[in-house]
Amino acid sequence: MHKLFLRFPNKESEENLWGKKMALLKFLFPPTLFVTATSLASFTTMASAGLSEFRGKNVQYSKFFNVGSKASDADKSNNSTLPSRVAMATLYTPAFLAGVSSFAIFPEENLRFLLLKSAISIHFFKRVLESCFVHKYSGEMGVETMMTILSSYFISSAVMIFTQHLTVGLPEPAIDLKTPGIVLFMIGITGNFYHHFLLSKLRNEGPNKEYKIPRGGLFGFVVCPHYLFEVSIFWGFAFISQTLFSFAYAMGTSCYLLGRSYATRRWYLSKFEEFPHNVKSMIPFLF
Repeated sequence: MHKLFLRFPNKESEENLWGKKMALLKFLFPPTLFVTATSLASFTTMASAGLSEFRGKNVQYSKFFNVGSKASDADKSNNSTLPSRVAMATLYTPAFLAGVSSFAIFPEENLRFLLLKSAISIHFFKRVLESCFVHKYSGEMGVETMMTILSSYFISSAVMIFTQHLTVGLPEPAIDLKTPGIVLFMIGITGNFYHHFLLSKLRNEGPNKEYKIPRGGLFGFVVCPHYLFEVSIFWGFAFISQTLFSFAYAMGTSCYLLGRSYATRRWYLSKFEEFPHNVKSMIPFLF
């Protein structure tokens, strides 16, 4: 005769779960239901987009514009497009405005909040300026693609700012990550700009701006060092903020850019026979 055993949470397992929760709260502000839900949605969306990039279903912009698209020529002709420079500058602007307007909407005297608002505003203002004056573009971007990326940046930035607003007045996390967050942000924004500048120097002047194998900086180690430093920027946001949403957004962005860098390396290998196979996608010596 078989005995039926039912497992109930025992005191030890409850204590372990509570211990893990308390350890997590040493680094994070306590999340509300809203923060938890938006964090899960943000990470899931970004991670899924990264997986799609791995599988070859690429977001249609830059060198992947119309690459692998199965739409008919008639469908493509009906899709509205904009010059890449206009589209790229436009898609970063709402996130920049979200950062700037947050100074007026949430004027709380709180150093952590001030640092986060400043970092978001600086990053997206830099991207607008780079789109206007640094990058060399040769193609177009679909309006639908532009609106998708624009919405992602704007909503994520706005939610990150709002979730930070919800922490004002709460006890600070036991472990303060603001200083390493500032360091990560500064390293990220400097390295990101430097490698964008190197990329701009590769493109020929005139109407035929052909792609070349990137050289200089960390391009000898990875094909997308600008993505690596962009990840550093978003982890800087997370460490400065110390909210669950900011960490979920940083993790999701990391997953997406890992997928995008993998697709970019695959594109270079297919286009250039002399592309060095020892150059990784985004993380030197590892990936």
